[in-house]
Amino acid sequence: MNPFVEYGLPVIIGVVAFLVGALLVYFIPFFKKQRDQNKANKIIREAEIKSEHIIKNAQLDGKQTINEMKNEADKEIKERKLEIAAQENKLLQREQSIDRRDTALIQKENTLEEKNDNLNRRLKDVDKKEKQLQEKIDSIIVELEKVAQMSTQEAKDELFKRVESKVSMEIAAYVKNKEEEAKENANAKGQEILALAMAKCAQDTTIEKTVSVVALPNDEMKGRIIGREGRNIRTLETMLGVDLIIDDTPEVITVSCFNPIRREIATMALEALIKDGRIQPGRIEEIVEKCKSEVEETIHKTGQDVAFKLGLPRINRELLDYVGRLRYRTSYGQNALEHSIEVAYLAGAMAAELGLDQNLAKRAGLLHDIGKSCDYEVDGSHVEVGARLAKKYGEGDVVINSIESHHGDVPAKYVISHLVQAADTLSAARPGARSEMLENYIQRIEKLEEICKSYDGVYQSYAMQSGRELRVMVIPDKIDDLGAFKLAKEIKERIENEMTYPGQIKVSVIREYRAIETAK
Repeated sequence: MNPFVEYGLPVIIGVVAFLVGALLVYFIPFFKKQRDQNKANKIIREAEIKSEHIIKNAQLDGKQTINEMKNEADKEIKERKLEIAAQENKLLQREQSIDRRDTALIQKENTLEEKNDNLNRRLKDVDKKEKQLQEKIDSIIVELEKVAQMSTQEAKDELFKRVESKVSMEIAAYVKNKEEEAKENANAKGQEILALAMAKCAQDTTIEKTVSVVALPNDEMKGRIIGREGRNIRTLETMLGVDLIIDDTPEVITVSCFNPIRREIATMALEALIKDGRIQPGRIEEIVEKCKSEVEETIHKTGQDVAFKLGLPRINRELLDYVGRLRYRTSYGQNALEHSIEVAYLAGAMAAELGLDQNLAKRAGLLHDIGKSCDYEVDGSHVEVGARLAKKYGEGDVVINSIESHHGDVPAKYVISHLVQAADTLSAARPGARSEMLENYIQRIEKLEEICKSYDGVYQSYAMQSGRELRVMVIPDKIDDLGAFKLAKEIKERIENEMTYPGQIKVSVIREYRAIETAK
């Protein structure tokens, strides 16, 4: 067999196969690349087509939007043109109206100038006639002075005197009528408010004196209280600051002191010593200190109870102690604390009726006499002392003014200050609230009658109803009806300015004319 055929053909076939495989290895990536390029070109063409479609659609939408905006703009322009045209018409009408008014004003100015010229001419004529008339009047006055034998000044004085007398009577009558009208309206409302306030307040009246009486189990106790050579009674009087009066009155010791708190401590100490039975200087000092502590506690608790009872919060603790001290103070026999509570209730009730701050009115009413709790310990009246205490402990202007003005020392600036004045008067003037010395009572009655008798035309005056009413008899030939009204008003003003008195005083001027004949 041919060796070429045997060995060469397979070699050739292998070479050819190798070459074919090499070609395939070489051309396969080319074909793949060509295929990928074709796909990419196809995708690009499709994207270009889509973008052309999108651009065309966007152009169409944009044209449509532009057309719509153009139409809206044209519509708005038309509306604006119509509004401008309407405004132009209004302006034109206004200009025409202004032109008409201008024409009318010019005509009025011309007319006014004519009238002004006429007035000037008339004024000149009037001045001329006035001069002529004045000359005639002067000549007439001269003739009248000759006839009447009285100068012009004398005639004026006489005329003024008569006019003054007449006007004075008319004024008095006018004032009387107005006062009566005011009373008709004010009295009813005032009485209603006061009645409501008094109906809500019914305080008990406590009458106290400047002395206290301590009961003894027997007269032997007097000697034990006096002690050997008087050492017990001296210790008591020294520590308590009171006078102990031991006389022939059986089974009684009298404690006398102007300071009610010291008098209360002395009474408590004596009662404790009598109950204990051990009466000696050492025991006396112990009991007195204990009683002082108890009274101080009582004072503070009393102030707190009163504030709670009235519903008044945020009162200074030390100021409450002064309120509690009022428990041991009296004024004309009326307990100062009960009086202050009563004034607080009355002022609060009246404030509530008037729509004012009820708690503030109560506070001012409670503290209006706070100066009485220590006025004998410091300089000044109880009004001045009370105002200083209120300022010291931070009370408001309304409370301070109520304290200062409740006796008229300063003008009342607030409505609540007037209410406190009224409540103070009501509490002091009601029957049984206060008592006074006989000597002061007689002096007040005599002073009232003297004031009435000091007026010309008064022939008799009487103080009636314990000085709460004055009856003044006048001479009818000297004082007429209007004069009687003026006299009552003047007497009332003098009483208010010159006297101090509880409650109110009614002044009645009586004018009576009698014609008496006897038939025989």
